[in-house]
Amino acid sequence: MLKVGDRYEYEFSYTQQDVELFARVTGDNNPIHIDAEFAKTTPFGRPIMHGFLSGAVFSKVFGTLFPGQGTIYMSQEMKFRAPMFVDTKYKALFEVTAHNAEKHSGTVSCRIVDGEGKDCITGEAMLKHFTQF
Repeated sequence: MLKVGDRYEYEFSYTQQDVELFARVTGDNNPIHIDAEFAKTTPFGRPIMHGFLSGAVFSKVFGTLFPGQGTIYMSQEMKFRAPMFVDTKYKALFEVTAHNAEKHSGTVSCRIVDGEGKDCITGEAMLKHFTQF
């Protein structure tokens, strides 16, 4: 059973093919994500990933790894702090910050950091899990 202070880390990266698939599925074809020539003209100098694709790692971790299968994702707050790029390693960091055994729910802080430890996304999720909370 999870308790306040429990932590989990997950390393990941996405490819340009992942970005293009996300654009196709969602219809978000903003050229900042899929057109390298256009992206060169922006302050980023190259394509950036969709924020919600970047944050989708939270869903993967919660549903499959921590707390894992059976998780009911109740809410997610996210702040996009820095751009994220394809073919770059990132680390998703999680910490249980609140626990309600009676309601089988908990609050988990969520962060994505780059290789230098700089925040790219920060946030907080509310989860329900009948055996882990």
